[in-house]
Formats: sequence, structure tokens, C-alpha cells
Amino acid sequence: MRISALLISILAGISGLMAQEVLSLQDCRNLAISNNKQLMMMRQRITTAKYQNKEAFAAYLPSIDFEGGYVYNQKEISVFDSDQLLPIKTFNVETQSYEFNLAKNPLTGELLKNPKTGEYIPESVALMPKEALTYDIHNVFFGAITLTQPIYMGGKIVAMNKITKYAEEVAQELHNNEAENVIYAVDAAYWQVVSLKAKQQLAQSYVNLLDTLDRQVGLMLEQGVATRSDKLSVDVKLNSAQVDLTKVNNGLVLSRMALAQVCGLPVDSPMLLADEDKPVSSAALVYAESAPVNMADVYAVRPDLRALRLGIEVKGQEKKVAMSSMLPNVALIGAYSFSNPNSFDGFKKRFAGAFSVGAIVTIPLWHWGGNYYKYKAAESDEAVMKLQLQDAEELVSLQVSQAQFRAEESVKTYKMTNSNLESANENLRSATLGFKEGVATVDNVMEAQTAWLKANSENIDAAIDIRLCDTYLSKVLGTLQY
Repeated sequence: MRISALLISILAGISGLMAQEVLSLQDCRNLAISNNKQLMMMRQRITTAKYQNKEAFAAYLPSIDFEGGYVYNQKEISVFDSDQLLPIKTFNVETQSYEFNLAKNPLTGELLKNPKTGEYIPESVALMPKEALTYDIHNVFFGAITLTQPIYMGGKIVAMNKITKYAEEVAQELHNNEAENVIYAVDAAYWQVVSLKAKQQLAQSYVNLLDTLDRQVGLMLEQGVATRSDKLSVDVKLNSAQVDLTKVNNGLVLSRMALAQVCGLPVDSPMLLADEDKPVSSAALVYAESAPVNMADVYAVRPDLRALRLGIEVKGQEKKVAMSSMLPNVALIGAYSFSNPNSFDGFKKRFAGAFSVGAIVTIPLWHWGGNYYKYKAAESDEAVMKLQLQDAEELVSLQVSQAQFRAEESVKTYKMTNSNLESANENLRSATLGFKEGVATVDNVMEAQTAWLKANSENIDAAIDIRLCDTYLSKVLGTLQY
């Protein structure tokens, strides 16, 4: 059973390798959107903008912080520089008040004075040793937990939240714009492969025509009804056609590699396309005559213009941020501070702390016009952005007109090449028939074949050009779907 399962898995793997997936245009677009490095970076920028928006929102909420530290002090702290002698008062019943006990001369009864200071000498004192008010602060540990709640920051927090929200939308619009560029590049590479595959078949058909003519002229030369010059002319034309076929084959390989690169695949990946074996003329059937364009609608949906309009909104909010530097700021604060040794209980060597609550108000008074100039600079940036939008809208209007003219010209060119192709087919048929009947020369046949090759090649180019013009028109109108 295990051997059978192993054989089945091996055969399934081999069949998977042998079966090559055929990719449609939409498949190639999806691959490019998923694998393009520029789009990957832009998606990361969108994610960054989302986190920045969340960061800005956090400014509405109270912030809680902890700070702590350690300090080593060389010396202790002492309130007194030496032992202190403090005079003592006693209650005098007669005067009903506290009075100092002053020393008296036992002989005269006079109060004694200090001969140096002239102050009376107390009879009794209280000793306050220096050591009693000396504290060990060699090793100090401290910390604080603080809470800050913004109340009014001059509108800065609201503006920053709007800026980050607009920035996220700008990143999304820039991603969409780049995605349209990638899609157009994919379409161009895709239809280049289809075009070269059709031209490969055309070149092979042309080689077959010349090869048939070469054999016929060879037989006629043997029968004496053709000249050596006729044979050499056909040989030269055949060799040239074979060289052109080789060039087309190489170009087809390179175009497949280019398509693989645009799709984000290894360049040696096999790329079989759904449209490469279909008649190229079917590519022209997708084009429909475009309706009159309302430029206001185009301006509204174009991602690059939307990004510019959002940029104007960002600049408007940056003005408000600059304005906030000229307005008062109000915040509530609360803190719990502690230390060891602590000063709340005689610098005992243990942790103790206390709560505190308050408010902070900051009012800008004079900065030599710096804040005002900052506001005016932001205002100027907004005006520049508005002018950029106007300029971009004018360029988009011109771009749309050019794309419409180009699309209309591609349809006219395709119809003309269809007519030329019918004439070339008829001319080739007549020349071939005339050559068989002996009323047309070898040169006449080769000229008809060359004209047939040119007409088919131009018809292929025109059909592919309709596809690309249609994609480009959708891109400039902002209606390209992916």
C-alpha cells in the first residue's frame, strides 16, 4: 500500500510538472499585484500610516509613566553645624505667660549678659546635639509614578489625528495609482507576447510561402523556364525571412521573460498565455466607443488627484498644529513620589511617599514671532499644494484628450489595416495564380508576398494597439479595474 501511494504521488508530481498552467491576462495582473516590490513597500506604508493613526489617537488618553533612580552622596546632611544650646521658658504665674529663665548675679541680683554678644545669659538650656539632626543620605533611592491627562492642547491633538488619518488615505491612493501603473505594464508585456507569437506564426507562414516558391522556381530552372537570377533572388529572400523568423523567435523568448519579471516570477518561468493561440483580430473586439467624458468625474476618481486633495487637507491640519503653538495648553497631572531614605519621617531608611494632584497651564507670551512665522510657512505650503492640484488637473485633462484621440486613431488604423489586408490577400492570390499560369514573374510574386507580410504585421500591431489604448484610456479616466 505504501509503495502504491508513493507511485501515485510521484506520478502526480510528474503530471503536475508536465501540465503547464495557461495564464490569462487577469492571472498575470493578479501575480503582478501580489509580487511587485513597489506595491509591497506601499502596502507596508499603509500599515505604517494605520499605526501612526493609532499613535495619534493615544494622545487623547492619559499617559502613565514611571521614573526611578539611585544617587550616591559623598557627605551626610546636617541641619546644624555644631551642638545647639536652646534657652528654656517657664510659666510665670504672676504674669500668666512663659518667660526665659535668665541667670542673675548672686551678689547684686542683676541679669548677666554675654560680654561678646551683649545678650542675656539663660539660667538653663536644652541641649540639641548636632548628631540628632544629621542624616545619612549616602545611598538614596527614589521614584515617581506620574499620570498626565491633556485637557486642551490648542487643537494640536485633534489636528494630528486628522493628519494621520489623511496620511493613511494618501498611502492607499498612492498604492492604487502605482497598481494601475503596474497593470498597464503587465498589459503591455502580455500583449507584446501575444503580438510576437502571432508574428512568429506569420513569419513561419512567410518562410513557408518563400520555401514553396523556391522549390517551384528550382523546378522551373531545371525545365529551362526560369533563370538563375530568379532562383538566386528567391534564395536571398528566403534566407532573409529565416533570419527574421529567428529574430522573432528570440524576441518572443525575451518578451516572455519580460512578462515573467513584471509578474514577479523568475525570468526563466514558462509563460503560456490564454490569448497567444487565439486570432489576434479578436483583441480588437473589446474596444467600445467611449462616451463623452465629464472631467469632474475623472478628477474625483483619479487616485493621484485624490492623493493631492488629501495632501491639501494634511497641509490645512498642519496649519492648525502651527496655530496650537500660539494657544494655551492645559493638562491635569497626578503623581505618587517616594524615596529611601524618605523625608516624611525623619529620613528613615525605608520607602515612603505621597500623592500629589495638580494642573499645568502653558501660555505662550513672546517668541519673537517664531510661532507666527511657523504658521505662515504652513499656510504657504497649503497654497503650493493647491497650485499643484490645479496644475495636475490641467495635465490630466490634456492626458485624457490625448488618450481619447489615440484610442480613436487605433480603431481607424485597425479598420484601414483590415482593408489593406484584404487587398494584400487578393493581390497574393492573383500573383500566385498568375505565376502558375506564366503571366507573372517571380518578382511579382515576391512583391505580393512582401506586401502580404507587411499588411498582416500592421494588422497585428493595430489589433494589439487597440487593446493597449483601451487599457491606457481606462487608466487615465481612473476606471481601470484590477
